[in-house]
Amino acid sequence: MPATVSRIVASPKRGTLLAIVTALRILFCVIGEWQEAWPSPGVRGRRRTGATPPRRSSGTTAGVHHDDGVRGVTAVLTSGDDGDLAEEPDGVPDLVAADPLAPVAVRPQTHVLVFCGVHLRDPGTAVPTPGLIDALARVGVGEHAARSTVSRMLRRGTLHRRRRGKRIYLSPSPRVRAELVEGGERAWQSPVNRTWDGQWTLLGFSLPESRRADRHLLRSRLQWAGFGMLQNGLWVAPRVVDVEALVQELDVLDHLKVFRAQVAAPSQVAELIDDAWDLATIARGYERFLARWDRPDPLPGAPDDLARQLWLLAEWTLLARSDPGLPVEYLPADWPAVRAEHVALRLRTRYEAGAAAIAAGLVERLGPDGGPGPS
Repeated sequence: MPATVSRIVASPKRGTLLAIVTALRILFCVIGEWQEAWPSPGVRGRRRTGATPPRRSSGTTAGVHHDDGVRGVTAVLTSGDDGDLAEEPDGVPDLVAADPLAPVAVRPQTHVLVFCGVHLRDPGTAVPTPGLIDALARVGVGEHAARSTVSRMLRRGTLHRRRRGKRIYLSPSPRVRAELVEGGERAWQSPVNRTWDGQWTLLGFSLPESRRADRHLLRSRLQWAGFGMLQNGLWVAPRVVDVEALVQELDVLDHLKVFRAQVAAPSQVAELIDDAWDLATIARGYERFLARWDRPDPLPGAPDDLARQLWLLAEWTLLARSDPGLPVEYLPADWPAVRAEHVALRLRTRYEAGAAAIAAGLVERLGPDGGPGPS
């Protein structure tokens, strides 16, 4: 127990209501700081040894700004109060499920963003609140959790609302919609780099402690773009990266040093890859994906193809975020991403028609004034 709390509790003569309330506040603050620094497994995923846990700062939640709900990563699904779609500041998302054949635990906001990215890509489309709750129910999200998620996303501007009569229609904000489209393209780029030209992008940065939240966001963006940390403050990516476009919203360009380079003796590409990325952890993610999805009837307990689609796309996007797309000639011969990519593409096609048919019964087309659009 903190010394301040001990003094208050140990002084019954001064144990007024105000003192008790003060003690409780201090105790809760201490507990809150501890929980934030070391979150429970499955909430934020694993952290690498020595990683600095993010702290809350004014206007942020765990380093994620509250302006649009998706700034943690360049594009898709790194948003939310607690890092939905698993914003991992210094590691690889934890995709371990209690049952290896069951879907991974995905937060409701993640499912909302996946649904928006697939079924609300057209600016003229929207989903009534009951329709979105219906979609979330298919992946096991209760009505109370669904409504709370929608309210939170509306407050942040991640979702926009339009009223038509007594009905409320929801759609992603224009900026979020654009980022979801971009992120979807990034997620479905091949994780297997078969045409590497030997080029690397090197990036060094140094941000003061007062900008800890920006440092957290920068690391997330770098990981999404395929960078790995070679050493403290020095990140590398096995391709040419447009860094200015990647970090244009973060106001950190003055703190960056960016280079294009090739590996030269005595350095070896294989050693550099081993230093900058945890290949064993990346491989385990794909192996778990294959155990769950590479079977005749994946997720047999799922109610329909819309549920399977939402779970598949969420998990694959997490894997894409953790995989830098390393040159295949420097990876093990049995690298599981090769098989996982084939399975993911096959299942995406398999679920597409069924999921679209279900979503068509939930989504409506609205005119620019919120009225009915053309049929």
